[in-house]
Amino acid sequence: MQKPTPQFGILVGGGPAPGINSVIEAATIRSILCGAEVVGIQDGFQWIMQGDTSKIYPLTRESVSHIHFRGGSCLGTSRANPTNNTQHLTNTLTSLEALKISALITIGGDDTAFSALKLEQIADGRLQVVHVPKTIDNDLCLPRGIPTFGFQTARHLGVEIVRNLMIDAQTTSRWYFAITMGRKAGHLALGIGKAAGATLTVIPEEFQKKKVTLAQLSRIVVGAIVKRLSQNRNDGVVVIAEGLGECLTQEELTNLGLIEHDEHGHIRLAELDIGKILKDYVAKELQSHGIKMTLVSKNIGYELRCADPIPFDMEYTRDLGYCAAQFLLDGGNAAMVTIDNGQFSPMPFKDILDHESGRTKVRMVDINSEYYRIARAYMARLTPEDFNNDSRIRCYADILNMSPHEFCATFSSSI
Repeated sequence: MQKPTPQFGILVGGGPAPGINSVIEAATIRSILCGAEVVGIQDGFQWIMQGDTSKIYPLTRESVSHIHFRGGSCLGTSRANPTNNTQHLTNTLTSLEALKISALITIGGDDTAFSALKLEQIADGRLQVVHVPKTIDNDLCLPRGIPTFGFQTARHLGVEIVRNLMIDAQTTSRWYFAITMGRKAGHLALGIGKAAGATLTVIPEEFQKKKVTLAQLSRIVVGAIVKRLSQNRNDGVVVIAEGLGECLTQEELTNLGLIEHDEHGHIRLAELDIGKILKDYVAKELQSHGIKMTLVSKNIGYELRCADPIPFDMEYTRDLGYCAAQFLLDGGNAAMVTIDNGQFSPMPFKDILDHESGRTKVRMVDINSEYYRIARAYMARLTPEDFNNDSRIRCYADILNMSPHEFCATFSSSI
């Protein structure tokens, strides 16, 4: 008796990232060449978790040919979360079975990975699932040194934007607050800031063990501004990871008003607008010391997500798509695709789960690493050496019309 033709489904969850179409193209072509049929599932889990199987269409070699050059997602994407509701998770499995999909490739970040993990668990062997790690945040728990796809393209374009802001800042004597994406981790902010040589970069990892106030964040930035002024520079660019908004104390969040959350329970950081909030706070702080300065907040997140991938991500994602399809064709299941030192290395779902939180693990910037220490060394940021130098402290204090004692009492905690 002839075996039925395997049918694979592909869906994309979470925010866009450069290289999505490349994964779809490579996975589709590899699957078809090996005798499988492939269907695209529109808008992530949004429709199938409601039992709607109409947003499905076949993927062919002709329909996906050369889409690896393009940004965005030919399948759309959404943040729909089937794990919030048991019925939605059941509907998702039932929909896939009704469509005769025997294996599923999910493309997404930590939330989509968690949805894939939970779906595979309830499928109990009836559905193969493999996840391809995608996020410009670079915060999935891949082996050390391996980026999530989309990160390198986002960093590349982010550096170009920050470089232009640095030139504008110097030309017009102003400070820019450049806000990058990065909900939990500061990889993108630090990658952009370090490569561009930004004046200062501030990331959430600095406050992992404690919450932070706007006053504390403001002092870090004001300290950098004062240090630049002492060098006869009244311009600069501060790169700020949007995830600092989640580091704020509950009192600060309450004072800022109603905070919205997305389908996965995360604060909607775009609505919080940490850049504008911090900019206004710093402006008031400077004015209280008699310093008037032009400050501009600039979000550089959405411009990066649907950009055409650079060659690194084009090649990387074609490899990932190939490996995802081959993994399923070989009978693999319940793993995340990674390529370590040029070799395909699937990470079992059980290894990406944080048993304390019950969610997928998040990879943070290691602030004890040489990588981070070098970044800090080139920032115009107050350091312990500054506070051990009496002449510098007097200079900084004079700029703010403070006594050296007052300056140390106010700013020593910002190093």
